Amino acid sequence: MSNQLDQLKQFTVVVADTGDFGTLKQFAPRDATTNPSLILKAAQMPEYKALVDKTIADAKSANAPAKDLLPLVLDNLLIAFGSEILQIVPGRVSTETDADLSFDTAALVAKGRRFISLYEKRGIGRERILIKIASTWEGIRAAEILQREGINCNLTLLFSLAQAVACAEAKVKLISPFVGRIMDWYKAKEKKEFSPAEDPGVISVKEIYSYYKKFGHATEVMGASFRNVGEIQELAGCDLLTISPQLLAELQKSDAPLARKLSPEIARDSQIEKLPLDEKKFRWLVNENAMATEKTAEGIRLFNADAQKLAQFIAAKLN
Repeated sequence: MSNQLDQLKQFTVVVADTGDFGTLKQFAPRDATTNPSLILKAAQMPEYKALVDKTIADAKSANAPAKDLLPLVLDNLLIAFGSEILQIVPGRVSTETDADLSFDTAALVAKGRRFISLYEKRGIGRERILIKIASTWEGIRAAEILQREGINCNLTLLFSLAQAVACAEAKVKLISPFVGRIMDWYKAKEKKEFSPAEDPGVISVKEIYSYYKKFGHATEVMGASFRNVGEIQELAGCDLLTISPQLLAELQKSDAPLARKLSPEIARDSQIEKLPLDEKKFRWLVNENAMATEKTAEGIRLFNADAQKLAQFIAAKLN
């Protein structure tokens, strides 16, 4: 019997949730995702000092105005990590837009186009890039514009069916519903533990997956933010799952049989109603969902805080 990671790869695309190149080589995922927190962590590791130093040196040699130097380095650093990752994984890398742009459609579109142009200057085609954007109404509208231009997007910080349906109707390439953070909220609220099958995060992703398959949406579902392997096992069969190095290692160590839990066939028979959605309905449904409202806002704040820490870390090196 092959290990659980290899079994999972038979019916789900495995994605590594890391900016650490060594991890990518160890687990051989198809794709990789990054975010400000992961890039901050990687940029501070001694083995990536040369990459950071080169990015800074290249930006300085571009003779940009002093005020533009730090933003230039930060954008180029994201692209540098993404480019290195794409030399290891055969598929795609997700590169995250600035969290403080989450409510600015025009700025998100501009940032997505900029990232693609920076990748293309390195000879990397847009088909290998996913632009990560928070699942706000403004973020979804930005993704809709980018998708029409052939720029694929990954809508992240997604905690509700309303967000997922809006993404599908905008023809977004991929969504990242967060499993563990949903469970965290309910665990704190209800003061109880959840088995993997009862896990509110797992149930949320199953609902979204069933909705997409039942109503013929092409948007890919990539479960994210896992707290334990039980959550991953319950979502075996989901289009993609992005998994931390620690949990990838746990899956690799287990030889227990792994059953497929999700499939398009099962999903198409599910009892789920179509959700009519416009901006007013979207905002109301997200507002009525306290967990989705709180976790989306918190996620944007946390990613922005780590982006600020990364900016401070780089700024100290520019002096």
